[in-house]
Amino acid sequence: MSDVKKIRVTLVKSLIGRIESHKACANGLGLKKINQVVEVIDTPANRGMINKISYLVKSEG
Repeated sequence: MSDVKKIRVTLVKSLIGRIESHKACANGLGLKKINQVVEVIDTPANRGMINKISYLVKSEG
């Protein structure tokens, strides 16, 4: 399991006033607070959520 690729995602903007589907993507990634950092597995579904809310998050890795 150590060879599983992961992406570090940081929420850099607030979710207040955002489209519901964008809030759902953030929650799906496990992001709730500004500057919270989570590591998610690099899957097409997670990449799609990151791309959809790319203006709210910073990703690396």
